[in-house]
Amino acid sequence: MKNYILILLFLTLALPIKAQYTRMEKSNDSLLRHMVLFSFKKETSPNKISEISNAFKALPQKIHVIKDFEWGLNNSPEGLNKGFTHCFFVTFESEKDREIYLPHPAHQDFVKLLDNQLEDVLVVDYWTKN
Repeated sequence: MKNYILILLFLTLALPIKAQYTRMEKSNDSLLRHMVLFSFKKETSPNKISEISNAFKALPQKIHVIKDFEWGLNNSPEGLNKGFTHCFFVTFESEKDREIYLPHPAHQDFVKLLDNQLEDVLVVDYWTKN
């Protein structure tokens, strides 16, 4: 009985903390960023790179949970890009939105375009902080 009371007390205290944390993210207008970096193989043609970039840029019109999107080419003079040339930022309002995006047929069709075209890919997701 004592263990049961301790478990209930823990759940009573722990659940509001998680709920409060979630509310905190929303109240601070945090956004979930999905950053994708591509390093293309040397043999990938410029036309194929354009096709892939254009397909990625078209996703916001096809997937309603994408809140914002931007992309660009590496322009750093530091030489620390390790071969990554293309950077894409996909913004979501929630992890649930990202869960809709990842298996979405339009995203999966895009992923198929990448087959055998990339030397490397790096993906980092994070909640924005002020």
